[in-house]
Amino acid sequence: MDMLLVKRAQKGDTEAFIQLIENHKISLYKTAKSYLKNEDDVADVMQDTILSAFEHMKDLNSVRYFKTWIIRILINQCNDLLRQRKRCVLVEWAEDVRTVTPENDRGFYELLEELPENCRTIFLLYYGEGFHTKEIAQILEMNENTVKSRLKRGRKKLEQVLCFE
Repeated sequence: MDMLLVKRAQKGDTEAFIQLIENHKISLYKTAKSYLKNEDDVADVMQDTILSAFEHMKDLNSVRYFKTWIIRILINQCNDLLRQRKRCVLVEWAEDVRTVTPENDRGFYELLEELPENCRTIFLLYYGEGFHTKEIAQILEMNENTVKSRLKRGRKKLEQVLCFE
């Protein structure tokens, strides 16, 4: 379904593009929220991401990688904002998770709080969004082995947390 929408959007169909954004807005929000604390910042980077994606739709080489492509744009927007502000942002997951996640997903996002910050986005993309390690490596512009090792490290941390509860 998405591949057909992407092809239509690349031909200038704005309705198809809007539907694509609708299909992926929760993923975009969750990813932005893993980088940014402030809701206004999240809204800004999402808006910038959507505008950039719309302007560069024709640059997308493979329609099947639309989600990877738009998440990469979003992450670049987040990193640009953080660089501009020259500050380290800590994510406050527990407060905001309740507003965007269904009841059955809350436990997953609360567990993410227990992870080191450099593992959270990887876990979100792998377990929350279903990306493969190779795709995550491309999105985050890092070595695939780094992604795998952070997943392994994060699993060990969560195992420790769950065994003590």
